This record gives sequence, structure tokens and C-alpha cells, in this order.
Amino acid sequence: MVLGPQFKHYRTSMRLFLCLLVLVGAACSQPTPPSISPAPIPAPDTAARNEREPSSPAPPLPPMPAVVGPLAIRVVYPPPQHLIESRDSNFIFGSLGNGQASLTINGAPARVYPNGAFLAFVANPPLAAPRYDLVATAGKDTARLSHPVRVQEARTALPLTGPLLVDSASITPRAPGTGPMFLRGDEKVRVGVRAPANASVWAVWPSGSQWLVPTAGDSLSGAGFSADIAARALRDGAMLYVARGPDTLRYGLLRPELVDTLAARLVRAGDVPLRPDTDRVIIGRPVPGGTYKWFLLPGTTLEMTGRLAGFTRVRLDSGLEIWLADGDVVPLPAGTAQPRRVTLNARTRSTPEWVDVIVPIQGGDRPAFFVDEGERSLVVTLYGTRANTDIINYAENDTLLHTLEWKQVLDDRAELEIGLRQPVYGYLVLWEDGNLVIRIRRRPAIDGGHPLRGLTIAVDPGHPPIGATGPTGLYEAVAVLPVGEKVRALLEERGAKVVMTRVTNDPVDLGLRPIIARRENAHAFVSIHLNAYGDGVNPLAARNGSGTYFFRKLSEPLARPVERGLVRHMGLPNLGVYYDNLAVVRPSWMPMVLTEGAFVIVPEQEAAMRTPEFQARYAEGIVEGLEEYFRWLAKQ
Repeated sequence: MVLGPQFKHYRTSMRLFLCLLVLVGAACSQPTPPSISPAPIPAPDTAARNEREPSSPAPPLPPMPAVVGPLAIRVVYPPPQHLIESRDSNFIFGSLGNGQASLTINGAPARVYPNGAFLAFVANPPLAAPRYDLVATAGKDTARLSHPVRVQEARTALPLTGPLLVDSASITPRAPGTGPMFLRGDEKVRVGVRAPANASVWAVWPSGSQWLVPTAGDSLSGAGFSADIAARALRDGAMLYVARGPDTLRYGLLRPELVDTLAARLVRAGDVPLRPDTDRVIIGRPVPGGTYKWFLLPGTTLEMTGRLAGFTRVRLDSGLEIWLADGDVVPLPAGTAQPRRVTLNARTRSTPEWVDVIVPIQGGDRPAFFVDEGERSLVVTLYGTRANTDIINYAENDTLLHTLEWKQVLDDRAELEIGLRQPVYGYLVLWEDGNLVIRIRRRPAIDGGHPLRGLTIAVDPGHPPIGATGPTGLYEAVAVLPVGEKVRALLEERGAKVVMTRVTNDPVDLGLRPIIARRENAHAFVSIHLNAYGDGVNPLAARNGSGTYFFRKLSEPLARPVERGLVRHMGLPNLGVYYDNLAVVRPSWMPMVLTEGAFVIVPEQEAAMRTPEFQARYAEGIVEGLEEYFRWLAKQ
């Protein structure tokens, strides 16, 4: 599943780090996923579609079994001593062992399902007594459970009268939470504090001062005061003053180190691999702790231009800087020469399964790059690079590659546009002996009547480790494994070879799953999951159903028919198709999607997932979507 209580870690963005953007003048907010220009949607002919669509709606969920037994209260979520991340209310779920029982949670009635499961949305316990008191009754029997949790402390009250109080934890920039800062002198640093709305707040440094401007506040929560101040003003020591009437408080602010007073510092993104490595990449982000956007080759040399909150800023070229995790940055010795990358005459190399575009780079330094997928093209941006390619040698009679064209976008940024005769199906970027190699995969030979015959499909039953758990204890990893096995059986019936990322409940590393698929040269990858909600969401009111996720544009034409198949067979609401930055669907060698067929924390759907019938419906939806996609691809 994608959004879970305490279980899921697919998303790589860390909101804590996003909030630190205030230090460089950006507001802390939830990022909006980048827009994606849609690739053509698979649209098989009407006759073929009607053959696969049932004439009547999908059957309802399997009936939930009735359970009548001794009362035994079990809370699945939140676990004991869990820190509830919502401010006022949250969900709690588990089971009672008796579907005819009644239940109250901290005095509020909660629904009990026929199988003894319960799911409720209740007010968070008070900080003075952080626990849920559950009382279950069935006839003359009563069971009680006191379930301890942790709740977030209320924000410090900042009244308009009385002694002057300041929320000192809100002061930025301030050690130790901010960590060391390396910034340019003219960069703006957000200086801020939460203080009473009727206070005056200002910053003072040796050569000047500045008022902090308040936002709207009230008599208890106070107001947020802030101002953007140049890093060079803070370097020599700045103090933050908060005053009201006769009371004045002062606090020291963190001093940044100015990178423009230092010699150019070169760093290497990761260690130089001993061999061409198609799996290890270095992640680049638009902001510290932000979403993944660039995937650099290990060993790429870059200039360091800043450091903040565990991340290092590097310059790709004169027009773009990005952030790398400090652990992925290797400082180079002082005096290391700045790379001078120049493209030379290029050539192509044709094989039965792919075509390589080979671009020699004078100087032998890997360039930072970005690949933008078009419908029938790849545009490869080479940062910090001059294009001086005069001749491009084409492989004879290649059925995939159409044209190659380069242009100089900036003085130090080149673009290589690769035109294709077919839709983009898969690609890799490699470094081989001083050459940048863009390997473009050919679509497989497809039998239109039997579109899966002869193909290799990677099936990934999601988790373990981690994963969500339902009210009666159905663990996501356990629930999706039989779905994956049924997908395998259906695919093999249709003539496909199947690669399973796991066939037991032993943990398989998240990053290894797509690598398994690539090493087996799979033609598609499907990761199978069940969904859940994050803290603070009311599961009794929020939408639930089936959803499908992708990351690369080339995977969008697969995501849509898979989602249609899920909805058609599982009979749950259509939550749609999503671009999402998920680890198992980031690679680019094949179309890759992740499915969230149902919500395991919803009692009816958890009960359905225990049945072979509903597991089979989940599998049928996935396989039908794969068939529809490859039937479409055969016509392109």
C-alpha cells in the first residue's frame, strides 16, 4: 500500500526536511506531484474490449463470516506506545473475538462487524491520560482493555498578558536542529519564531537590524513572526529579540558559513563503480529532503555550492543546482580540476533487443544528466557539457532508431534528442570506457491473438519487510502472496514466463525487487499491494477502492488498463491512476506499475482478501490489464 499508518516507507520525501526550506526562503508545504504529459492510452478495438468485459457488474464482496466466541479485545492499530501523528482525532482498529458484541472506546460507541472486527474514528486521548479505554460487552460478558499510546503535546500557549512567553523550539535558524549551513552570502535565510501576537520581534547583527513581520494569530496560539535576511548578515553573529512592555527575551541564531568565500569545492556523487552498474544511482532532489528527480551515475564530479540539514547542494551547470544526501557525497582533494566535458562524434550499435547510442565524452568525466520521455523520443540533457559532435554513425537498417539531433541549450548544457519509430518501451543510461551510452530497448515480439505468449513478466508480491495489517490481523505481505501466485498461474496459462520476487514470507529488500526484474530482462513488472490510511484520516468517511501507480511516462499506458482490470473484477470504487515516486517503479528498463487493489484496514475488504475467490479476482484484473497493454503495444 502507498499510504499507511506506521508501516509504509515507499515515499522518499521527508516532510521534516521540507519544513527546513524556510531557511532558504521557501514555504513549508506538501509538494504537488510533477505533471506528466500522458502517453497514448491503450484503446483496443471495441469487439476485443467487449469480449473481455462482463455483461453485468462485478459480483459483490464475499460475505463476511459471522464469528461468535469469547470476548478478547485486541488492538492492531495504533500499537502500544505509538505516537499518534494527528492533532485531534485518529482511527483505531482491531478485533473482539465476537461479532455480536458492542464496544465503546473512551466512552464513544464503535461499530463491531460480524467477524468481530472494529474500526472507529475517535478523539485523541488527553495528554494527561494518553490511553484508549475499550469496553466490550456480549450478553452478560464484559471485557476491558486499557491501551497506552503517546500523543503530541499541545503547542505552547502564548497569551497576550502575563509574563512574556516564546515558543523557543520554533526559532530558526538555530542549532542543533538546523545543523551546519553552507550558503552563499546573498542567499536569504528565513528567520522566524512563534511569539505572542502583541509582541515585537526583530533581529540584530553587527552592521544592521530588521523587524520580523507577524502573521495572523490568536490570544493562545500566538503568531508566526518571520523575515528573510541575507546569510552574510548572520555570519558575524545575529541575535533575535522578542519584546512586550518591560519584558525582552533574546536568542542567538545559527551562523552560516559562506561558500563564496571559499575556493571551489568539488565533490563526487558516490564511489566510482568497479564495473558498469545499471542499478546503483545517486539521487538528486530539488530541495533538501525533497522528492527524487535526478538519477546520476556514481562517480559524477560536481561543484558543491551549499549544505543544509543533512544535504549537500551541487551545481549541475550554470542554470541548475540540486541537492544530494550527505552520505552520497565524497569530498575531492583541494585543487582537483573542474571537469571539461565535451561530446565527440557519436555512433549507434544495434542488437536484437536494443540499440545503443554511444556518445564519447572528451576528458572521460561522467556528466550529470536527465532523460525526458516523449511519445516516440528521448531527450537526454547533459549538464556541464559542450556539444561538439560533428558526425553520428547510424547502424544500418535499424527498425527502432529514427533520428539523432543535438543542440547547445546553454554554454554548459547540451541536449541530445533521439527520435524513435515506436513508442518508448524502456531504456538505461550507462557509462562505458569514457562513453555515455543510452541503451534503448526494443518492444518484444508480440502475438496479437495471444499477447502474453513468450513474454517474461515480473510479479512482486509487496513486502515484507514492513506493510500494513488489517483489524483481524491479516498482514499485507501474507495477503498478497497468494494473489501473486494466482497471477503467476494465469500468466503461465497464457504462455508467459514469470519471475517472482518472492515465493515465501521471508523479507526481500525493497531495492532488490526491480533489480531482480531487470536481471531477468522482464518485459513488465507489477507490484501487488493493499492500501491503508495515514494518521488523522477518517476511514469511515474517506474514499477507498482500487488504485494503480506509476513513475515513468513509459509505464502510464500499462497503468491504465491494469486499473480498469482491477475495477472490473474486484468491484471496488475506482480511485484512479497516479504518478507517484515509489521505489519499485522508478527504474526505466520496462513498464512498471504498483497496484493497491483494496484497503486492508477496511473490515469488509480485509475479510474479502482472506478468501481465494477475491484473491483470484485481484489476480484476474492484473492479468487482464497486462493482456490489454501488450495487445495495444503490438499495434504500435
